[in-house]
Amino acid sequence: MRYPNHTKEPSDHLQVFEQACKSAGLKITHQRTEVFKELAKADDHPSAEIIYSRLKKKLPTLSIDTVYRTLSTLEKQGLISKVQTVESQARYEFNNEHHHHLICDNCHEIIDFDWQAFDDYPLPKELSNWGHIKEKKAILHGLCHKCSEKKG
Repeated sequence: MRYPNHTKEPSDHLQVFEQACKSAGLKITHQRTEVFKELAKADDHPSAEIIYSRLKKKLPTLSIDTVYRTLSTLEKQGLISKVQTVESQARYEFNNEHHHHLICDNCHEIIDFDWQAFDDYPLPKELSNWGHIKEKKAILHGLCHKCSEKKG
C-alpha cells in the first residue's frame, strides 16, 4: 500500500537520487538508477531478490550482488530505508516521510501508516537520561484480514 503522503512525482525522486549521488561522489550508473527507480515506484516493500527478478529482463547483465550493493549504498546515503522484519530477507522502501509499519506474520505484507498520537506521546521518564532520541518508529505485527479469513 502506498503511503498516503508519498506525493512527489517520479521525476522529483530522480532529482533527489542524482543530487545525493553527486554529493556523495557516487557515479550515476544505469544499473544504480534502475534499482533506485524500481524501488521508488514499488508499493510492496520489496526484497533485493524481488527487485532483481523485476529488473533482470530489462537488465540482463544485472547481478543479484549488484542489487544488494546498490541497496546498501542507497541506504547509507539516506535515500532508502530498510524495513525491520522477522523474515530472513531484508525489505526496502523509498518512502522517506516519517511513518510506521504493520506487518502480517503470515503473508508478510507490510502496510505504512501514520500514528500521530504515538509520535506525540512522551517517552518514559526512565529514558530521560539515556541520550538523544532522533526518531520513534513503531512496527506492529499481527495477522491481516485476508490471512485471518483463510485460517478461520
